[in-house]
Amino acid sequence: MSDEPAFGPYDFEPTDANSGKVDEGFWPGNPAADELDFRLDDFEPADTASERAEEAFWPGDLTVLAKHHTTPHGSHSFVVAHDRSITWGVPGEPQVAAIMVARDLSLNTFTFESSHHATVAFAQNWLIERGCPPEQITQVGGNLMKPADDLTVRIEQQIRESGARYEVLDSQTSDFDPCETWTLTRDSSAAQAPIQVFLEEGDTDAHTYTMREGAFGDEDAARNWLDDRTSPLPQPPEYRDEAAALRAGVALTRSAGVSALPKADLDAHHVPPTETARQPGSRRSM
Repeated sequence: MSDEPAFGPYDFEPTDANSGKVDEGFWPGNPAADELDFRLDDFEPADTASERAEEAFWPGDLTVLAKHHTTPHGSHSFVVAHDRSITWGVPGEPQVAAIMVARDLSLNTFTFESSHHATVAFAQNWLIERGCPPEQITQVGGNLMKPADDLTVRIEQQIRESGARYEVLDSQTSDFDPCETWTLTRDSSAAQAPIQVFLEEGDTDAHTYTMREGAFGDEDAARNWLDDRTSPLPQPPEYRDEAAALRAGVALTRSAGVSALPKADLDAHHVPPTETARQPGSRRSM
């Protein structure tokens, strides 16, 4: 067994150099598989901040998860990558890097910006807000963990497309069991319960992960829940409103003598299941 830490949904299953086969387990990917090239030959940094930002990354530490280079001239590059150097730093720090490079082709200079996030969806949101076409950065390559259900896909899309809706207050990444990350945010569109928690939990046996969201009245309540985990993750108010609206619609169609979907189907397809409290021995991710 390697002593290198496993990292949630953003790790690859390793390739055995001797046999050429994929080992069982859940370990960081082979950086040689897709070493990142920032394409900065013959370019100089436009300012000191860009110079320092570019020097802070060593391509060998980055496993590319998604990338997009604009065409035909390549004026911009957008990258989502797992930054393995973070795993050896302060425990709990976000490990997913979002990187944007803008090149001035007339001056042969570049600007370099980056930001670290706990989950891929928030990294994608950061890049989309800076001009990356969403469809070009959404598909994540590699033999990564897959979303376990439709609700996970829906919440990730919600984050990607949220613009500046969520202000990130804090995050935590766990490399080991529990295999999880969480992101604590303030939801600027929430009329009530404005503090939102996005919890991503990985199942290393199934090689899948789930994303769930919960809403709280204030930051202290959210942090208390994260520390305790003995009660279900509180659903956002819009979940309850959606369920009520769907049931009202069913009642109206029934009263009009029109066949309606069974209640069980409505609950299963539209209302997220209530989260269970943490159970002993369960595996977790974000």
